[in-house]
Amino acid sequence: MDALGQADIPKPDPPVVGTVTHHSIELYWDLDKNLQRTSSHDQWLNFSIEEEDSKTHTYGTIYTGYAKRYTVEGLQPSASYRFRLKVTSSNGDYNYSPVVTVSTTREPKSGEDLHRAVNMNDEDAVIKILRTRSVKTDVPDKLGFTALMVAAQKGYSGLVNLLIENGADVNQVNGSGKDSLMLACFAGHLDIVKHLREHGASWETRDKSGCAAIHSAADGGHLSVIQWMISDGSKVDIKDSHLEWTPLMRVSSITGNTDVAACFIEAGADVNVKDKDGKTPLMVAALNNHEGLVQLLLENGADHSVKNEYGKTIVEMAHAFGRQNVVSLLLKMRK
Repeated sequence: MDALGQADIPKPDPPVVGTVTHHSIELYWDLDKNLQRTSSHDQWLNFSIEEEDSKTHTYGTIYTGYAKRYTVEGLQPSASYRFRLKVTSSNGDYNYSPVVTVSTTREPKSGEDLHRAVNMNDEDAVIKILRTRSVKTDVPDKLGFTALMVAAQKGYSGLVNLLIENGADVNQVNGSGKDSLMLACFAGHLDIVKHLREHGASWETRDKSGCAAIHSAADGGHLSVIQWMISDGSKVDIKDSHLEWTPLMRVSSITGNTDVAACFIEAGADVNVKDKDGKTPLMVAALNNHEGLVQLLLENGADHSVKNEYGKTIVEMAHAFGRQNVVSLLLKMRK
């Protein structure tokens, strides 16, 4: 009788373990050619891979066919699995291989892990994650911020240094076009601003509204940052591309901070510059009821007689918006 027709079909070797990941295990087998088939075409061997149920310790078939390789998918990371190979001849005789035990690898670190560690200011965790090389340093979070942007915004100087040392791109921008330098300028972290400049961050970079880092600094109102930026060559009369506002215009609109405005004026900012609608810093300050700033601008040469695109004076505009204190101040300064 043909050897394959015997009930004592030779015991196969256990499947060989190939590539193992955190969610898959590759198994393959290559039996002796004399056992793979007989001279008859209908005597091919059938192969099955069976997996042990860890709770019941019984085996269930997860693959059957004539191939010599199978990859088990959808597994849990860092988990142990047991498999055996079943070889069946065409007449139904079969035998099992010894069991092979394989453990999947740990799940690789992700961008979420990196950003979680950065938000917690956990330098050790960031180092470990970057050393795995499974996460790119500049992977963005759900808001489009890189780890460097987050660290720069939060003032985590150590992490900023660490991320740059590991290849973080200081010129990477988020969805609104802002880079790490803009975020650090707005938040007032001078040490980080200096460090980013040392590593190639530019004053000329613009976000999607055409604002540069100096506009962000004006919005943040951190005088020491603005003073250093100006000393480092940042332009004070640079206009955005949306409203054509200079940093002084943004102070007039948003914060009304007289110290910051005085810094810009001392550095040569034009107090009579006009935006795309013909408004001046004085007009904007008056409309936003920034009395102190209105007085500062007038004391530094702001023209109170200028009119807007509709022919209205600053006094008329302030009166129309109910800025009575500003109206009184303007009338007093005109005398």
